[in-house]
Amino acid sequence: MSALKPADRIGILGGGQLGRMLALAAARLGLDAVIFDPEPDCPASRVAVEHHCAPYEDLDAVARFAASVQAVTFEFENVPVESAREAARHAPLRPGAQALETAQDRLTEKTFLNAHGARTVEFRAVDSADDARAALSELGAPAILKTRRLGYDGKGQAVVKTADEAADAFTRFEGRPAILEAFAPFRRELSILAARSLEGDVRPWPLADNRHQGGILRESLAPADVSAATARTAEDMARAILEALDYVGVMAVELFELEDGTLRVNEIAPRVHNTGHWTMDAARTCQFEQHVRAVAGWPLGDPSALRAARMINLIGSEADDWARWLAEPGAHLHLYGKRQTREGRKMGHVTLTAPLLQD
Repeated sequence: MSALKPADRIGILGGGQLGRMLALAAARLGLDAVIFDPEPDCPASRVAVEHHCAPYEDLDAVARFAASVQAVTFEFENVPVESAREAARHAPLRPGAQALETAQDRLTEKTFLNAHGARTVEFRAVDSADDARAALSELGAPAILKTRRLGYDGKGQAVVKTADEAADAFTRFEGRPAILEAFAPFRRELSILAARSLEGDVRPWPLADNRHQGGILRESLAPADVSAATARTAEDMARAILEALDYVGVMAVELFELEDGTLRVNEIAPRVHNTGHWTMDAARTCQFEQHVRAVAGWPLGDPSALRAARMINLIGSEADDWARWLAEPGAHLHLYGKRQTREGRKMGHVTLTAPLLQD
């Protein structure tokens, strides 16, 4: 598998803010980004050399798109697997469709993770209201019922405390296959991002400490204050997952740190990730450049932290306060170019940086 050359084209399935930042990173490395997205004015389309505007299910359009580039990647995990496979028939797809297929179904994902040494909370498949009742009886309350497919930022899930609540939640999901997860008595949520090259070189960033509100990430602190043993455990889990999938590119592994200090994997995201945005202003190589390097078949960069960072998501109208952040010393503002502001929509982020603490 040969590496791309400067001025070659990387196709990106998805044109949101992650695609936009990937396209900007590609441009800095002398590569052209081509976007495939059904929205005619998506954020990434305005910083790319070309935009193929068609539904993801239009396999003929996907084929034309993939045939026009030297490699294809994706910016979100809900790209239809068949569309990804169609793209792979015409250009190298990095990471591969197996990563999408694994991450798109929570039952498949957790089964895969446990099979490769990455522990999760206990879980049960739920295909009926009766299943929901039985699963809660086995796992105990409270528990979390989630749809197996789709759902993000807290959507498609419900905390349930009784058998009736579990059955009612399944009914609200309109009979879609679900999974019941045991409650994790965690003290904080962490994440580790790592990249794997075509040659199998794995480079992890320091862990991030993540704070959520209403199911949406509010801020990430990095590097997280964790022990060397915790960092090694997270790195080992990330490496095992990347190697099991023969993965190429950046992946995020979201973690629960339990009260006893052990880690459980919550979920994986086969793409660049919100909890890695801090790397843009505080790491030697940011996640977007690293992903482009991997997809292009180029050597990976140094992921070590240069500064301490606090990344804050700007949700909805919070982004209207952009002038304040521009005036803030040590603040690095990133706006996503979205035309419409909506409640709960990620409009941008700001990263505050400071010198790293020395031991």
